[in-house]
Order: sequence, then C-alpha cells, then structure tokens
Amino acid sequence: VKIDSLKGKKLGLYFSASWCGPCRRFTPNLIEVYTELSTKGDFEVIFVSADEDEESFNGYFSKMPWLAIPFSDSEARKRLDEPFSVNGIPHLVLLDENGKVLTEEGVEIIREYGEEGYPFTPEKIQELKDLEEKAKKEQSIKTILVSRSRDFVVTSDGSKVPVSELEGKTVGIYFSASSFKPSADFTQKLAEVYSKLKENGEKFEVVMISLDDDEESFRQSFGAPWLALPSKDKSCEKLARYFELSTLPTVVIIGPDGKTLHPNAADAIDEHGIVAYPFTPEKFAELKEIEKASEATQTLESVLVSGGLDFVLGKDGAKVKVADLVGKTILLYFSAHWCPPCRAFTPSLVEVYKKIKEKDDAFEVIFISSDRDQSSFDDYYSGMPWLALPFNDARKSSLSRKFKVQGIPMLIALGPTGKTITKEARSLVMAHGADAYPFTEE
Repeated sequence: VKIDSLKGKKLGLYFSASWCGPCRRFTPNLIEVYTELSTKGDFEVIFVSADEDEESFNGYFSKMPWLAIPFSDSEARKRLDEPFSVNGIPHLVLLDENGKVLTEEGVEIIREYGEEGYPFTPEKIQELKDLEEKAKKEQSIKTILVSRSRDFVVTSDGSKVPVSELEGKTVGIYFSASSFKPSADFTQKLAEVYSKLKENGEKFEVVMISLDDDEESFRQSFGAPWLALPSKDKSCEKLARYFELSTLPTVVIIGPDGKTLHPNAADAIDEHGIVAYPFTPEKFAELKEIEKASEATQTLESVLVSGGLDFVLGKDGAKVKVADLVGKTILLYFSAHWCPPCRAFTPSLVEVYKKIKEKDDAFEVIFISSDRDQSSFDDYYSGMPWLALPFNDARKSSLSRKFKVQGIPMLIALGPTGKTITKEARSLVMAHGADAYPFTEE
C-alpha cells in the first residue's frame, strides 16, 4: 500500500507485539473501533511490531484488519520508537489528516471512549469529558445502565428486563469476575443477602457487571438469581471507569433516586448481611458504631474461630487449638509465594520472630496464604518457623475483609486480649526489627 494513499487520512500508529499480554487484550478493542470507523474511509491503523521473529509477527498480524510496517524493515520500526516516546506497549499514537500528532494517549482514549472518541481531537475528548461530568451530576439508573444500542438488562435465562423497571429501587451494581476467587466467594454471600431481602419484600435489585473474558466464565458467575449486563457489553468497562473501580468484589449502591449512595458496600454486606440494608449514610454510621463495639469486645477466638474451624497448623502438621494461643501477642501474616515483596520480607520476619521468641514465648505468627495451589503453599511455608491457616481455608477471605487487606505482604498485630494493636506491624518490623515488640503505641 503506497504511503501516498494514506495522505489526508487520520492514522493510528499501533506499537504492539504478540508476546505482550496487555497488547493481546487491547487489540480486540482496537479491532472493534477500527471496524466501526472503517465505513468513514478516512481512518487507518498501522501496526509497528516489537515481535522478535517473523513467524510471531505474521501470526499476530494475520488477526489484524489494518496495515503494518513490514517486519523486514526493522530500521523503520526502531526509528519510530524515539519520536513517539514509546517506553512500553501497547502504545497508540493518533495523527490528524496532516500527519500532526493529536495524542500519544490513544490506548487510554480507545479504552475509555471507543469509536465515540473519533476524530480524537483534544476538543472531542474534552466534549466527552464534559458530557461525563454532566452525566454524573444528572445521574439516574437509566444514564448508568442504558446505552445507545440497549435499554435492557438480562436474566440468567437470557430474558430482557427494561432498565425502566429498576427506577425507584435500590440497586447494587455488582462488579465481578468468576475467575477471581474473592469474587466467587463473595457471590455466594451476596446471593444469600439478595434472596433474604427479596423474601422480605424490599425494593432491592442487583445488576452484575461481569469483567470475565469469555462466555463460559460469564455463565458461571451468573448462577445467582439477579440481573446483569449482557456478556462483553461495551458498557462493562465504561462503568468500571465511571465508578473508578479499584478492587473486586465491588458493589456500588444506587439509591431509589438514581444517585450513588455508597461506592462499595461489599465489606458491609459480607460482615453485616441484610443488616447493612438500605445502605444509606445513616445505616453506615450505625454500622460503624457496631464495628467499634465489636472491636472493643474482640478476642482471638472471635477473630480466628469460625464454625468448626477452631485451629491453626503447627510446623509438624498438628492442629493447634486457637484457645491455646489466647494470652499471646499474635501477628497475622498475609503473604504468598508468588509475591516478590513477600519473599523479600519473609527472611527479615523469620529473623525478628526468632529474636522475640528467645525473649518471650508468649508470641506467635500465623501465616495466612494467598498462594494459588497447595504445592506453592507447602514450598513457601517450609521456610517459616511459625503457625499457619491451612491452605484454602475458608477463614482467609473473611480475615482479609475484616482487616481490609488490599495488598500483601501485610502484618496485623493482635494483643494478649485479642484486640487489634496495629495494622502497620510490617513497617514497624522493617524500621525497628525485634525492638518493635510488642507493637504497641508506647
């Protein structure tokens, strides 16, 4: 294709490679937008490959409907990196019809606005941002869930329910991914709460926003009796950005007036069940008082005992009763073998543990694993001298929510009475070593 034939067209220079996971996930988005815009006849994309061999290039490019710089022209491909500040991929540079750079943030624009971002000028992007701001001010259940091509949500059997039927109800917008275990675990809890509220005749509905990549995963996560946006609906990612999604599971609560009541009620639902309904500011203030009262009466058993699970594992595999640990200072160590910062921190904690145990035997650490399989757990735990929750123990997810564990490694210190001393024990250990014991403010 002659370069001259591209004159007067808007161009996207798409820096990508088959070995790059984020690229492979983004390419279908770009294909969708390209297909929509191809009817205009004035937009083209040129693939600039970072593949390492021609076979990989050919395999990846064969799935693309646009043009490419030949793989053999390595000089041209490398030459383009510098003027467009390509420090990572996927990277999409958008040029106007005169060849001038419109933006180097093409990936973000396509993800956020899709074909609606066309012609990708600063004025158009600002217009879309202004519309979003206006939509937030004038938010209703319709502005949230209705798109240009769809005014309904679906049931698990595929039936269509008009979004208008949700007006006047309290609605939980449930962002979920069935492949992510915390989401799968929480789905069961939410389903229980949902069913009880419906039995009580409450005007409450849940609309699931699935972030799963395939239809099968979507169906698995749709086992509960609520509504959902259709699988892979364009609005799914758009809503994730609109509500500034930062963690899973998330349940955004929309009030009967269509305004956001709470950005994420998942923790409250998990901890308090139907007591958290109707998720108003007044109810959350009430729950906060309940949590304060609960913290004041917290014991080691109330933290670690759940149903018939009243033990932790010793190094020899023996079951150590939680009751036998009462009266000790306990560190709950949230960690995983796959996490490099965890592996870097564990040897320091082992050293600190041994020094504290020499001075005071009324001290223990309990490893709470986020490992993905039993062998990884066993391998990692073999280098630890302390106790552990069994791998895949049901208490792990509730403990993570109770202590709001957003990242690992995390170290929670519980005093001899079982009350929480600090959630910042890791930074204390890093700063002061064994001298931080017993981790109190004093």
